[in-house]
Amino acid sequence: MRTPLSWLAERVELGPRALRWGTTAALIASILIIITGGVVRVTGSGLGCPTWPECSAGSIATTPELGIHGLIEFTNRALTGVLVAAVGWAILAARLQRPRQRVLTRLAWSQFWLVVVNAIAGGISVLAELNPWVVAMHFLLAIALLATTTLTWHRARQSAQAVVLPASDGVLAWALTGATFVLIVIGTTVTGSGPHSGDSADVPRMGFNWIAVTVVHGVLAVVVMALAVALLLRLRRPPEAAVARRRVVTLLGVLALQGLIGVVQSLIGLPEALVVLHLLGSALVWVGTVRVLLDVRPRLFGAVLPVAGDAPGQPVFEPARNPVGAPPAG
Repeated sequence: MRTPLSWLAERVELGPRALRWGTTAALIASILIIITGGVVRVTGSGLGCPTWPECSAGSIATTPELGIHGLIEFTNRALTGVLVAAVGWAILAARLQRPRQRVLTRLAWSQFWLVVVNAIAGGISVLAELNPWVVAMHFLLAIALLATTTLTWHRARQSAQAVVLPASDGVLAWALTGATFVLIVIGTTVTGSGPHSGDSADVPRMGFNWIAVTVVHGVLAVVVMALAVALLLRLRRPPEAAVARRRVVTLLGVLALQGLIGVVQSLIGLPEALVVLHLLGSALVWVGTVRVLLDVRPRLFGAVLPVAGDAPGQPVFEPARNPVGAPPAG
């Protein structure tokens, strides 16, 4: 079935640069929406706009009567429009590539639908008067969006000459990704059970013991770091694993800083600035983990088509010539 985009694709072509810029804008906007959501939380502005989709009865925008809390909440909502524009750019740029890479178009469209679903979840959290379970769902949908923007951003830059590492490395990378996701999920229970940083109102909390879930969260963080170290040790020898190895080292650095921030904020009473910084860290940890997975398993979502700059006549993927533990050829 012909669509306006298919009609346009027959007449207009955009180069890889437009795709890279579009996917970068979507990635940055999806991180910013998490940060501003954290600012909304620590300033107690979750109900700064008391209704949804309007900010107040009869007004889409904030009004002077709503004060600073209304302005903060409305700014977070308005950023969704920036995110939609960035995702739209990524969709258009992906569709107008030649040759067409359907996986990129589908990933870009998945961003759009996740933005829509997350906006609805944000509205439900307001209508539910910041029920912590709904707020946690809202955050996890933002993490899902971040996963798709990272996937699209990475694939838009991935060379067709990416190598395939041994399957055992892939198992470790998947385990690292799964453990990181569980770590983030448990983090939402820590947030939902503990003190509500920056808000003196009697907001509802989850029914977990805050100390217990904090300890579980910390243990999971150690597990994630151990898996990252194990993967790094697996990648330490093969020369074709150099890119993935650097990515794991970067992830370990971000994990160490994130762990330090988490410990400090818990010990000194959850200062607002550190809570927001910890949210930024969680986003960067997730981006780093997804990129590690994509560097270890580059065939995810199909092969990458050659683009300008790739060496002609080479295979799209080359298997690792010397898997870990195998003797060198010859």
